[in-house]
Formats: sequence, C-alpha cells, structure tokens
Amino acid sequence: MGITPEERVTLHGFNNLTKTLSFNMYDMCYTKTREEREAYIEYIDEQYNADRLTHILNQVSEIIGAHILNVAKQDYVPQGASVILLVSEGPVVEVPTESYEESPGPLPDSVVCQLDKSHITVHTYPEYHPHEGISTFRADIDVSTCGEISPLKALNYLINSFDTDIMNIDYRVRGFTRDIGGRKLFIDHEISSIQNYIPDEVRDQFDMIDVNVYQEHIFHTKCKLRKFDLDNYLFGYTKSTLSEEEQDKITRLLSKEMDEIYYGKNIND
Repeated sequence: MGITPEERVTLHGFNNLTKTLSFNMYDMCYTKTREEREAYIEYIDEQYNADRLTHILNQVSEIIGAHILNVAKQDYVPQGASVILLVSEGPVVEVPTESYEESPGPLPDSVVCQLDKSHITVHTYPEYHPHEGISTFRADIDVSTCGEISPLKALNYLINSFDTDIMNIDYRVRGFTRDIGGRKLFIDHEISSIQNYIPDEVRDQFDMIDVNVYQEHIFHTKCKLRKFDLDNYLFGYTKSTLSEEEQDKITRLLSKEMDEIYYGKNIND
C-alpha cells in the first residue's frame, strides 16, 4: 500500500484490522538425573511464574501503547503458568509515527491482559525427554491488537525477556477497514520481514529463515542460536567435570534436539 505517517488514510469509522504477533521460544537443558530434571523444572517454574510473566506482559502493554482492562493469571501444578491480559487502545490519543517503521521496538527503562477486542497471553510448557536426559522449556506469547497499535513494537522486549535457543515468530494481519469512499484496506502498513523488527545484535546471534506469504499478510521467521557452548546447557555443573566422550554425546543429543525443533521434524541418526 505504501502508507506513510504523512499520508494517513481517512477511515470510515475506526480501524478494524486485527494484528497478531505470536512469539514461541524454547530453552533447552541437559539433566542427567531425575534430581537434576526436577531441580531444573523447579527453577523454570520459579523464574517464569505467573507474577513474573504478568510483569513482562504489563511491559508489553506499555510498549505498544495499550490500556489494560483486566488481568487473569494462574500457576499450575505440577508446573507451568498462564497469564491473559485484555487491553484496549484506551487513553492512547495519537499513534506514534515509529509504529509504521520496520525497525526494532524499544526496551522499557525499568499475564494475560485484556484489551478492548485485543489481548496479550502467555503460556509456559516445561517438558522433558523420557530417556535421553533433555529438558525443554517452551513459552508461547500472543499479542493481538485491534486498530492502529502495533504488536511488532513489543518483539525486541520479548526476545530480551527470555533465554532462547530457538524462536518461532509469526505475524499476521486479518480483517479489513474502509476509507471514507468505502474501499477496503486489508493492511495499513508496509512490512517485508519480521527480521526487520529484530535488532542487528540479536540477528547476528541466530540463523534465521523466513517463510512469508505476502499476498495473505502472513509472515513467519524461525531462529536458531548459532553459537553452542555446552556449559550453557548443563544444570548445576560444568563440562570440565565430564569426559570428552560424555561431552560429545551430550552435544550430539542437544544439537539434534535443536535441529528437530528448528526444522519441525524428527531427524534419524
């Protein structure tokens, strides 16, 4: 469309477009024993409990310029948490011009939220392999907005809020609005790639693949951490306590796990 802040289209009524950012992250750990696995899951549950997740989503709401209407949160037994915010454009009078730019959003200075026809949600999923000693933590966050506020502004903050090995990021625009002449508008901003909303220093750390369907306003980017340091995947000890054979075995297991999640398929040895 080529709409710029200086060429704003006058709408008939309000902006009915729904914009959804889905941020899916994975963090992996090698847990050799049942005690290590339980300790890791306990650590994850404490690190990403409902209260901490609520704080993250509150910051997301502030970044995108949304007004929180309602918050629902829950810690689960034996593990996991959910937060939902309902939000609205609320007191926002003007939409910042930077919401139209393909550039990373801000980081704040400092869990489900409800918006008016908009919402922000997060769900966590601690999981472990029954035999091979790999534990995986996954978090799914959806930022869905109605109107001119852009969920993409929150992506930079979300990436910096979690320790991630793999990220799957989706962005889609749905619905339509109309100009005063009755012509439908199916998107109100330019976008070529989700990568343009990720800072350079983050992009340098990850291998990234785009799968975009431009005519349907569907954008997908998946990311896998480039640098592998085994010490970052051991819980409670370092690789110096392991033999070279053990280090090689654990590295192969973790690398395979990451490749399978990144490519979305099982890989035979």
